[in-house]
Amino acid sequence: MSTLIKIMLRKIKEKIYASCATDAEYFNLQLRDEVILETEHGIEVGVVYEKLGNAKKYKIPLHKILRKVTIEDKKRIIENDEKNSKVWDIVIRKIKVHNLNMKLTCVQYTFDRSKLFIYYTSEIRIDFREFVKDLGRVLKTRIQMVQIGVRDEAKILGGIGICGQVLCCQNFLEDFNSVTMDMAKEQDLSLNTTKLSGLCGRLMCCIYYENETYKSTKEGLPKLGTVIMTPEGKARLVAIDCIKNIVTVDFSTEEFKMFTIKQITKYMNTININDDGN
Repeated sequence: MSTLIKIMLRKIKEKIYASCATDAEYFNLQLRDEVILETEHGIEVGVVYEKLGNAKKYKIPLHKILRKVTIEDKKRIIENDEKNSKVWDIVIRKIKVHNLNMKLTCVQYTFDRSKLFIYYTSEIRIDFREFVKDLGRVLKTRIQMVQIGVRDEAKILGGIGICGQVLCCQNFLEDFNSVTMDMAKEQDLSLNTTKLSGLCGRLMCCIYYENETYKSTKEGLPKLGTVIMTPEGKARLVAIDCIKNIVTVDFSTEEFKMFTIKQITKYMNTININDDGN
């Protein structure tokens, strides 16, 4: 039975589907194992991302896993990394020679060095025909230019976010989702794009995947400014902390107190209070 595995390729973490020829090979693989596999670009190194089971259930193109990475393979990978560093300098020089309006992000050989991927960002479309011919004559390999966005650039290069943690896109995010200012507003964040932007210059990805928590927590709660009943009497709702499940209320005497959401919600169906507190 042919079994299916999702694989991550190269620094861009492109995801493809591959199969193991036997059950023994399938069960021998663990998540995050490095494998050697055949792709349309040649022989490549991939990382096991997800084990999906019987390949017959999925009508998708499959690549063939050849083996787990061996000690000899690891030596080759180290050599390829060294070659990537040397090729980087060559590519930079050729970009200057051809006066191309682009920013180089990453260069990476396939495992068998039959192809070199060049990842770059640019705000315009670039004619690479002469550049690729020139570079191909020097490097004696196939070259594939891959234009990426600034979020993909951050994913490849990595870094530390304002939270002090490794960037989510580099650490665990599988796909990029659309992030909007409405989501920031839902979370009562400062609507200052500079403060809300990540290293890539776009709105931070965490605003998206944290948004559902805020929406579900606020669902059914009164709006800010509404007078509500608390364990200590009527007060105006002035803040909701969805992470700690705490609300802050004003008793109209410049006396602010905090209660848990559970404490105030138990009164919501027992008393009808309007915005004037009457």
